[in-house]
Amino acid sequence: MRLLSVAERDRGGEVRPSADEAITELYAAHWTGLVRLAWLLLRDDLAAEEVVQDAFIAVHRRWDTIRDHQAASAYLRRAVVNGARSGLRHRGVEERYVTREQQGGPTAYTRHTEASAEDHALQSESTTTMIGALGRLPQRQREVLTMRYYLDLSEAEIADALGISAGSVKAHAHRGLATLRDRMEAAS
Repeated sequence: MRLLSVAERDRGGEVRPSADEAITELYAAHWTGLVRLAWLLLRDDLAAEEVVQDAFIAVHRRWDTIRDHQAASAYLRRAVVNGARSGLRHRGVEERYVTREQQGGPTAYTRHTEASAEDHALQSESTTTMIGALGRLPQRQREVLTMRYYLDLSEAEIADALGISAGSVKAHAHRGLATLRDRMEAAS
């Protein structure tokens, strides 16, 4: 029988998984959904994967300080949303101050990669129109609708991930859906 260190025990005396074990489980359960969330916010494959990777690294580094390990997936979602916001801010600054000609070619944001099966599915006309309309929504509405309809999160989970109230989630979802409906009708 192996003796458990204090770091391996919860306050209630329950065995806590090691950081490596926990991250492996979280990765298997949430990687795809988190990359999808980041892509829908950033529209860039490489940047989306990098944001998610950074979120997993942050959780791994702080594993021993995370009190509620059951909430680690919510922490990951919040880290991905915050990382995507940071990436969008950086992209905006970059696009204002650096021209493509100065870079000598396509940027990471316009790079074309080999199309995956998921990419082909996303290329249908209505999906492309929907994603385009979603991308033109205000940031908070886009985040709420992405988390609600692409990740199937509850209002409470979205509120927690974005640091807003459940009422605000409902309001942003309502306004965003109304705008999307109008734009989709105008496009057809």
